[in-house]
Amino acid sequence: MSSAETVETGRDAASYAAEQAEVAEFRRALGLDALIDVHTHFMPERLLARVWAYFDAAGPLVARPWPITYREEEQRRLELLRGFGVRAFTSMLYPHKPGMARSLNDWAADFAARTPDCLHTATFFAEPEAAADVRRALDQGARVFKCHLQVGGYDPTDPLLDDVWGLLAETGTPVVTHCGSGPVPAAFTGPGPIGAVLARHPRLRLVVAHLGMPEYEDFLDLAERHDGVLLDTTMAFTAFSEAEAPFPRAALPRLAALGDRVLLGTDFPNIPYSYAEALTALARTGLGTAWLRAVCHDNAARLFAL
Repeated sequence: MSSAETVETGRDAASYAAEQAEVAEFRRALGLDALIDVHTHFMPERLLARVWAYFDAAGPLVARPWPITYREEEQRRLELLRGFGVRAFTSMLYPHKPGMARSLNDWAADFAARTPDCLHTATFFAEPEAAADVRRALDQGARVFKCHLQVGGYDPTDPLLDDVWGLLAETGTPVVTHCGSGPVPAAFTGPGPIGAVLARHPRLRLVVAHLGMPEYEDFLDLAERHDGVLLDTTMAFTAFSEAEAPFPRAALPRLAALGDRVLLGTDFPNIPYSYAEALTALARTGLGTAWLRAVCHDNAARLFAL
């Protein structure tokens, strides 16, 4: 049994059932039978255990207490997510050093094959093999990629990645990118580096994770300039995030205007609050039922032809 399986969550079946009922009521109010979550994490158990240990220790890229709400073994996490009515989700995973991407992609291909409701996810790193790794993952059936500039610590404008961005733009494959400077800035986060990539590859379908937290307005600027830029809602508007990086209320009309390019993301299972809170936080924006329905289902259904 892995260390990821031995840590108690402090939650019982009744607690999960109550939360699932709360999420079901959220869906009912929107007239949705299901949700689509484009930012969830599934990865090899040993790697996930190390990720959880990093959060437990409030590592340098976290810098604050961050309890994991859904510290369960893989099958239980899948049951919980499906119990929330999520009909499609991703397996976001990411390398932090050269030589990891291909093996992670092979694991993700196997996970997608045995998990039909998972949108086959892949990743890459700034290394000489990057373009070959991406081509191989696309041949395996990858439908979405994850790029984590904070954890990876690489420059997205690195020439080693030019063919990667070009291939993703050419194939229209979305790439969910942690390019904002939250929770802690890194060398290549912020709108500048990824903005330079978009200037060179304007057809790229870039999904800005966390609405670009905390540089929300800068990433709204990018989305307004580039039709292929989307944003995901991961952690946005929750009390946890608002305490450190509040979304500027004056920018809500801009987010509303981009309503057909905003996607539900949650960071499940690695969130320090409930899945229901991630959803009710979006409702607290006051952007309305039509906006919520598009964000929580329709936009992703269109993007991935579901």
